[in-house]
Amino acid sequence: MPAPWSFEYLKTRVEDGTIDTVLVCMVDMQGRLMGKRYHAQNFLDSGWKETHCCNYLLATDLAMSTPDGYAATGWREGYGDYTLRPDLTTIRPVPWLAGTAMVICDVLDHHTHAPVPHSPRQVLKVQIERLADMGLSAMMATELEFFLFEKSLDEIRRGGFRDLTPLAGHNQDYCIFQTTKEEHVMRPVRNHLFDAGIPVENTKGEAETGQEELNIRYAEALACADHHTIAKHAIKEISWQHGHSASFLPKWRADKVGSSSHVHMSLWRGDEPAFYDENGEYGMSGLMRHFCAGIIEYAPDYMFFLAPYVNSYKRFMRGTFAPTKTVWSVDNRTAGFRLCGEGTRSVRMECRIGGSDLNPYLAQAALLAAGIKGIEDSMDLAPPTSGDIYEAERAGEIPRTLWAAVETLKDSAMLRAAMGDKVVDHYVRNGEVELEEFERVVTDWEIARGFERA
Repeated sequence: MPAPWSFEYLKTRVEDGTIDTVLVCMVDMQGRLMGKRYHAQNFLDSGWKETHCCNYLLATDLAMSTPDGYAATGWREGYGDYTLRPDLTTIRPVPWLAGTAMVICDVLDHHTHAPVPHSPRQVLKVQIERLADMGLSAMMATELEFFLFEKSLDEIRRGGFRDLTPLAGHNQDYCIFQTTKEEHVMRPVRNHLFDAGIPVENTKGEAETGQEELNIRYAEALACADHHTIAKHAIKEISWQHGHSASFLPKWRADKVGSSSHVHMSLWRGDEPAFYDENGEYGMSGLMRHFCAGIIEYAPDYMFFLAPYVNSYKRFMRGTFAPTKTVWSVDNRTAGFRLCGEGTRSVRMECRIGGSDLNPYLAQAALLAAGIKGIEDSMDLAPPTSGDIYEAERAGEIPRTLWAAVETLKDSAMLRAAMGDKVVDHYVRNGEVELEEFERVVTDWEIARGFERA
């Protein structure tokens, strides 16, 4: 049976001994899968209804530390439980792990069983529901860029993250010969994900040493975010199984191009593309123009959801294909937003700003919120910008530091109206924690620069 599996089909796979373990997963603020490994029979007996986890899982940083300052939970509140309710429409095999299936959960309040508003999956669901009330649905796709390294994660960690050697020796963008050298990793990535029900289109070499890209076919917004999260998890595990490591850090070395995660988006009314008008300029409907005006106007507001860490901002440099300007273009990769499928039913807008470290649920939710605002206000879309947009002096700028992005998020009336004050405040605190941790650190650059000369 093609994935996702039905609950009844999972039963047959457990009964015949094919599946003995079920990963019961939630998605944390960083976009990682967290949860428990269930014995498959226990999942069938009772685990499919609900399970529980500590509510600190939505109030930690990358290192899983427990910082103060979150209103939702903390030491003062005693770190209680969340309820995890499996979304049985997301059951799928995990072909790269023997005898294993997976299900993604929604996160609920332990006492009221109401959805936890700052859970990334719920943040996206709210925007999907807002579109549904308008008679619309969102189709989205993400591109995953990452680097493959020769050594395992354990070896690299023990070496202090210093001896980082990519699998390939030079730029391998679209190069079939160079990517052949990585097929022992990438072939199982493609095939295992496809067997898990992830509609993989292709992989390719990217424009840097040892850099790869995975492209997944467009899907309804929530499914798209699920696909992205599972794929990122799989790439790390499959690389580890082969003695290598995969990193989604946007900028791992100053003289190397960084990794992005482009997001393609369009709106539909039933089976008809609401973004398409055969008589419109470039095939764009009026609704598409309003939506795109919104995502461009409010790009600074939601920048944090596209670039959530200090390192995220190191990739925004001219000449690197990482855009720095909030304008749109027609098929121009120097712009923050690129029109694709010009003049066809597949016309869509690609946001090129986000980094490989984004949480897809939050990024997609923020883009949809901004686009909805553009539709509500019938915002006018400026003409496209052409040429080298790094040189465009009058174009709007994205926030260039995490501090600036957090401050802009804090002051965003649009996102507060779309997501709620509590959700925005929760993620503002998330950004503040990252900044506080970084400010405590003395970097190698500071020591080398000033140890003798200061």
